[in-house]
Amino acid sequence: MSKRVSRLDDAARAGWLYYVAGNTQDQIAAKLGVSRQSAQRLVSLARSEGLVRVQIDHPIANCLELSNALRDRFGLKHVDVTPTDPGSDSTITGVAESASAELERWLRREEPVIIAVGTGRTLKAAVELLPRMECPQHKVVSLTGNIAPDGSAAYYNVVFTMSDSVNVRSFPMPLPVIASSSGEREMLHGQAMILPTLALAARADVTFVGIGDLSEDAPLFVDGFITRKELQALRAAGAVGEIVGWSFDADGKMVKDITNERVASAPIPSPQTSLVIAAAKGERKFPGIAGAIRGGLINGLITDEETAEHLLQAI
Repeated sequence: MSKRVSRLDDAARAGWLYYVAGNTQDQIAAKLGVSRQSAQRLVSLARSEGLVRVQIDHPIANCLELSNALRDRFGLKHVDVTPTDPGSDSTITGVAESASAELERWLRREEPVIIAVGTGRTLKAAVELLPRMECPQHKVVSLTGNIAPDGSAAYYNVVFTMSDSVNVRSFPMPLPVIASSSGEREMLHGQAMILPTLALAARADVTFVGIGDLSEDAPLFVDGFITRKELQALRAAGAVGEIVGWSFDADGKMVKDITNERVASAPIPSPQTSLVIAAAKGERKFPGIAGAIRGGLINGLITDEETAEHLLQAI
C-alpha cells in the first residue's frame, strides 16, 4: 500500500470521526495515535480530497442553495433567501427580519456610509425591529416624500420610524410622494433645501427599497397616492411594479406619460455605484421583482424560498 493511500485512509477515518461521530480533534488524535496538529491536517485533507461531503438536513440549506443560484443567474451582489411559511399569506414575515439584520450590519460599520431608504410596509417592519443604536457617523436619506395626499405625514415613511431607536443623521424628503404636475415636481426639486438631499441620495453606498405591486388594490392606490383611473392606465400600459413611486414594466423600463413624470421621489440610486437591495416576496410581487431584476433596477434581493424558486423558473 502506498503512503498516499495509507494517508487517505487515515484522512477518511479522521473525517468520519469528526463529521459523523462528532469527535473533537483532541479525541481524534487520541484514537488515531497522532498529534492534535496531525489530526487537524487529516480532517482538512479529508475535505480537500472530497472524501467528506457535508449535507445539512435543515430548511435553511435550501435557502442557501437558492441564494447562490439567484446570485449566479442574475449577477446579484447580495441575496438572502428566507424560509417560506406555507401557512402564512404575509408579504412581510421573514423578509422584514432579514432586511432588519442586513440594515443593522450596515449601521454597525465604523466607517461612515450613506444609507438610502425607500418606503413601504416591509421596510417599516424591518426598521421597527432595529435595536437601540448609536450611529452618528452615518447618514440615512429618504428616497421618497413624507407627505401624504391629505397633508399628513406618510405612515410608511421609514426615516422617522428609524429615528425612534437609532441615533443617526437623518435626511427626510419634505415633499409629497407624487406631485400634482410635472411642473410642480420640477419646482419642488429645485428648492435649496431639497437639492442637497437629492444629491446625497445619488451617492448612497447602500439602498434599501420595497417593491410595490400594481394589482387592483396596489399600495399606491390604497394609500391614496394615485387614483383608480391612474392605476388602470398604468396596468394598461404594462406596468407591473413600482419602487418609491416609480412605475416600471416587465422589462424594468419606466412607464411614461402617466404618473412617473409627477413622482417627487429621488431617482433610484444606480446599481453601478450603490448596492440596491429590494426586500419583497409573495405571488402578487412576482412580476415586479422579476421586472426590477430584468431592468437592472436592483442588484440585491431579500426574499423567500417560494419567490426565489419562481424567479429561477420565470426569468
